[in-house]
Amino acid sequence: MACVKITNVGVLDNPALFENPFQFEIAFECISPLEDDIEWKLIYVGSPESDQHDQLLDSICVGPMQVGGYKIVFQADAPDPTRIPHADLLGVTIILLSCYYRDQEFIRVGYYVNSEYDAPELNENPPERPIYERITRNILADKPRVTRYQIDWSGAVNQAASESTEQTMEEQSPMDAD
Repeated sequence: MACVKITNVGVLDNPALFENPFQFEIAFECISPLEDDIEWKLIYVGSPESDQHDQLLDSICVGPMQVGGYKIVFQADAPDPTRIPHADLLGVTIILLSCYYRDQEFIRVGYYVNSEYDAPELNENPPERPIYERITRNILADKPRVTRYQIDWSGAVNQAASESTEQTMEEQSPMDAD
């Protein structure tokens, strides 16, 4: 059983300019005291072709924690658009909000992100050289994909393959713990 239960993730400042920081309000409960921190990471997927364009936008540590409810606002800078292939700058990509305990990922919340220009004429005929300050992003906040992993909360690295489950918001509240 998971020692941390994510109860809600709210996407703040959405839609926004591409250059604006990402902001997530994360509510979670600690079911059992944890002697070490949990670590939140935010990753922007820069290209579906290769993970070499993925960018770790930020990570934060929270803890150690006692039993109870917690709420944090996780803010991370926008991705560096010059590290994203021009062909993948506009359109749909993914952002991944993951949480780890003792270097073991126990939950991942993924969102589709659509990036486009702020004017129809620029979307119909994109300029050869991107105009970054005119690009907006919209996180599809109402349809997160949640993946949970079984981990060893005692700290010993689990050598067995982790079992995961994935569901959409329609199937179950995405933040309900197993």
